[in-house]
Amino acid sequence: MTKSGSSDTKALIRRSPALCGGIRSVRTASPAKGASGRDVAVIPHPPGEEIQFDWLELPEAPREWGVGEHAHLLVGALAHSGRWRAVLAESEDFPHLVQGLDQVVRKLGGTARRWRFDRMSTVCYPSTGRVLPAFTAVAKYYGVGVDICPPRRGSRKGVVEKVNHSAAQRWWRTVPEGLSIQQAQSGVDKLALRMDERRRKVDGVSTTVAELAGSEGLLELPSRPFPAELEVERTVSPQSLVSFEGNFYSVPPGLPGAQVRVQHRLGEDDIRIVTAGQAVVARHRQAPRGSGQTVRDAGHVIALERAVLANFTDRAPCKKKVRRPPSAEALAEAGRLLDQKSAASSAERVVIDLSHYAAVADQLPHLPAQKERED
Repeated sequence: MTKSGSSDTKALIRRSPALCGGIRSVRTASPAKGASGRDVAVIPHPPGEEIQFDWLELPEAPREWGVGEHAHLLVGALAHSGRWRAVLAESEDFPHLVQGLDQVVRKLGGTARRWRFDRMSTVCYPSTGRVLPAFTAVAKYYGVGVDICPPRRGSRKGVVEKVNHSAAQRWWRTVPEGLSIQQAQSGVDKLALRMDERRRKVDGVSTTVAELAGSEGLLELPSRPFPAELEVERTVSPQSLVSFEGNFYSVPPGLPGAQVRVQHRLGEDDIRIVTAGQAVVARHRQAPRGSGQTVRDAGHVIALERAVLANFTDRAPCKKKVRRPPSAEALAEAGRLLDQKSAASSAERVVIDLSHYAAVADQLPHLPAQKERED
């Protein structure tokens, strides 16, 4: 629309109160407004009663992370105080969910009495909202109850939804290329700590999120995480190393480029590296997550050195610019192959003479009609 057309439209709206009121009613009824135009209840959240969890999918993850199109951030927020912590994960499957839950509640300093989720397929049956038996065992291990939000009720866990928006806008939009997952995790932790200083008013008294969180009265946590079995796929490097959670672990030589799986039971101190056939090729003591250590087995180091030295040679490199004309034997072999090729197909020896067809065409008084050609 041109500028003059826009001015005419605005003038028409000013002169027509009915039209202006109709536009307002359409805007109010728009579903994009969320809670606008309907009643909203304030849900009380007693201290230490509830933690709200949610996955935040982060698009266009750095290629170096190897997590595919989206990165995954598990966010947990205390419903009373609003304090939150978050953990980056490779996947949203059950073992990574359990690992993320344990890390989030430890960053919070304890757990609330109940955990709230939307209808995640790793927590409940999405169609009924009934908690899965596997996750029931997790809840019993941490001594908490589980609440599932009704379908299409995002505002029921509005605390964590607001945190998702803050994390996406204040942190994810500024994550540069070339940043490791551990460095990105450090950025999330720093943002969460800064947001603990947000101001709040409770019963007319000014306070902060950190002060409210101090009065939550969270429950103590088990000494170790729930023993879920974590398994991820990795590619062996030319140095016979496999990356896992910010560290590198050695495997026997002869496997560069092979696909292996790293298995780790949460709470245990060891990891296993197995092949596609489930053969265990290495077992290591796990280094602290994100410490950047290279853990090598002494036997792997010796075997790798022997393999490298066995392939080493002190011969001069091949000359790349040497003229090597074909020998008489090579020319004879090429001629033999060409003779075989010419004799292999009889169709190549057939000669089609079209003069006969030309003579018949000259005797025709006229070209055949379309109907005659079809007959």
